[in-house]
Amino acid sequence: MLGYFNYPLGTPTCMKGGWFYTGDVGVVHSYGYLEMNNWSEHVIISGGENIRSVEDIGSVEIESVLYIHPAVNWTAVVPRSDEFWGESPCAFVSLKHGFSNEPGERDIIDYCRAKMAHFMLPKNMVFKD
Repeated sequence: MLGYFNYPLGTPTCMKGGWFYTGDVGVVHSYGYLEMNNWSEHVIISGGENIRSVEDIGSVEIESVLYIHPAVNWTAVVPRSDEFWGESPCAFVSLKHGFSNEPGERDIIDYCRAKMAHFMLPKNMVFKD
């Protein structure tokens, strides 16, 4: 790789000793395959706690819990600035149509509270169609 296209200043920060460091996080399985899981910058650091699973996959663990909720169509979890904690998880959520009792932010946060460590709970929800 000769460098980033139209971003020459970024190239020296990712090239070290002839190796290209992407910031991607993956697992090499015993059978030799490399599985890419996430990007290391997706680790949310909230109050000194790194929000990630054993595989260092960051917000994916929170997203997987949200996907289990029967009303959730899709979700994405990102870090959001927090005055007290530094960063906190913020979940963008799209709900499935046709539920008679559509859950709100508090309902989904309470659902997550029963399924994950409390420091991982999304502090904010943004509902999208």
